[in-house]
Amino acid sequence: MSRADIIVIGGGIAGVSAAAELARGGAEVVLLEGEPQLGYHSTGRSAAIFIRNYGNATLRALNAAAEPIFEAPGDICDGPLLSPRGELLIASEDEMPELEAYLDGSTGIERLSGAEAAEIVPILRPERIAGAMIEHGAQGIDVDRMLQGYARFLRGHGGQIITGAPVGEIRHDGALWQVETPLDTFTAPIVVNAAGAWADEVAGRAGVARVGLQPLRRSAAIIPEPEGYDCADWPVFGSIAETWYAKPEAGKLMISPADEDPVDPHDAWADDMVLAEGLHRFEQAVTVPVTRVEHSWAGLRSFVADRTPVAGFAPGKPGFFWLAGQGGYGVQTAPALSRLTAALVLGHTPELAPEVIVALSPERFAT
Repeated sequence: MSRADIIVIGGGIAGVSAAAELARGGAEVVLLEGEPQLGYHSTGRSAAIFIRNYGNATLRALNAAAEPIFEAPGDICDGPLLSPRGELLIASEDEMPELEAYLDGSTGIERLSGAEAAEIVPILRPERIAGAMIEHGAQGIDVDRMLQGYARFLRGHGGQIITGAPVGEIRHDGALWQVETPLDTFTAPIVVNAAGAWADEVAGRAGVARVGLQPLRRSAAIIPEPEGYDCADWPVFGSIAETWYAKPEAGKLMISPADEDPVDPHDAWADDMVLAEGLHRFEQAVTVPVTRVEHSWAGLRSFVADRTPVAGFAPGKPGFFWLAGQGGYGVQTAPALSRLTAALVLGHTPELAPEVIVALSPERFAT
């Protein structure tokens, strides 16, 4: 039986970054990951884009707190984790209310006409665009360097990362949590549940009330770069209604149907029909056909009902900390949520505003 101050369950970017920040605060941390490697599920399948205005008001506050850390990660990584990209969203006449809703409360966004949008991404059909917007400040994220940087920092501050250790039974004896894995039983007064799509299952094993986490599948495919075009400097572009989006990727285009199909937690794969429908929507918006799909995959984006992450101690369960429900915002909010986790667990004053902390708290489900 191995003893630690804190057990973190989940080796995605949320768990690894939180474990690193907890270790920074002097805690003895053990991180448990069921897969053979870190970042195997959602983290490793991320679209890898930082969008300041993406999400509701709480998420935008997290984005704002995370951005300076991405720009200057300090002892996590050498140099910025962001690179120029931009995001361009288009709307049909019927989708204009969604465009206006997105712009409400946004900063750093420029409105565009259909013709102006097509000047930036020349395969777009301007006649189908009633309105558009571009966020020049949206940037690409070097996810692997970020994940490895946090993991390296964690190990360098005495933390343990144990992979191939799926969590089994979880018990609480009033003072300590006991987490069983095939490798060992680990004990600590605090457990951080950063298990991604499996977070509700982990809570159930611990006798903690679930928060209604729903994994949603999102598919993606790589297609060849459109013939006659160099898309390297194009922004991410897509429909404001999130019916498809595209991102330049190493001389090719990644296309996603932006699907959100409810599924059980599993090692996700793309549904061919869903992918075909998304590619068709993409083709309707552009002047070039999709000639072939070179590769496809899927990941899971897990949300609770209000689509806001859950971060805080479970009511009535001493030492059980939620860090879940990041949906499609997990990578870009990780720097902020990891620091919040460390502050709340270690009893420090959080950097985030009180109303943001309340909005994230699992206490909202108790009422």
